[in-house]
Amino acid sequence: MLQVKNVTKTFGGVVANKEVNFSVGKGEIVGLIGPNGAGKSTMFNMISAIFPPTKGEIIFRDLNIEKKSTNEMAPLGISRTFQNLQIFKRMTVVENVMIGRHIRTKTGMLKAALKLPSAKDEERKAYESALECIHFVGLEKVLDQQAGNLALGDLRLLELARALAVNPELLLLDEIAAGLNQKESKDMSKLIQKIREQGITVFVVEHDMDLVMSICDKVIVLDQGEKIAEGTPQEIQGNQQVITAYLGAEEMEEVKQGGGA
Repeated sequence: MLQVKNVTKTFGGVVANKEVNFSVGKGEIVGLIGPNGAGKSTMFNMISAIFPPTKGEIIFRDLNIEKKSTNEMAPLGISRTFQNLQIFKRMTVVENVMIGRHIRTKTGMLKAALKLPSAKDEERKAYESALECIHFVGLEKVLDQQAGNLALGDLRLLELARALAVNPELLLLDEIAAGLNQKESKDMSKLIQKIREQGITVFVVEHDMDLVMSICDKVIVLDQGEKIAEGTPQEIQGNQQVITAYLGAEEMEEVKQGGGA
């Protein structure tokens, strides 16, 4: 589904990612983790075409996308959420989700302005599709509320519903559990697994290790812009290099001197 080949990204003299390689298979849930500043968000932004890699290839379904523009991603079958919520606060929940469906409509501005039957039909279908996504994530009780009035947990679900309205093949989730309490995080884990059951491949950047380790088929670890490990959750949990990256060399030495694991 997705291949990242020798991808490097530099910003001036700063190397954010260096010769990173990994793949995401169709139908998988794959996690991308690492300490703060590891280059996770940069990698996600390159995959979703917010900016291009300095060098390397990003391949989605055998198509090179590293030079594509952001607005080309959704029609290709890639959608994403953002750690910093991108919500239209004065619009209702259903209107926000309908925006996600807009990419699949064909009616032009003139037909919409004239309210031709074809335009009305597409709007009805977009509304029905939005309702399906809202019910899927469990927001049906607030579908007519303004998004700005929702609690954080519901806002995360709203952005997820809008990403699903694109009808993606590959869903990129950027810190989808950020700010959620323990129950909300567990519910989100179940929802992501439910999304995979719909045939959607999921690639998630996440700091919630309980979520990552409970749902991911594979976990990729970045540190200081480079991939340091890749494997099953069990393999990653026991990887000494990963543990060191998270705790730091000094803390690891203190643990050893104190007789810890």
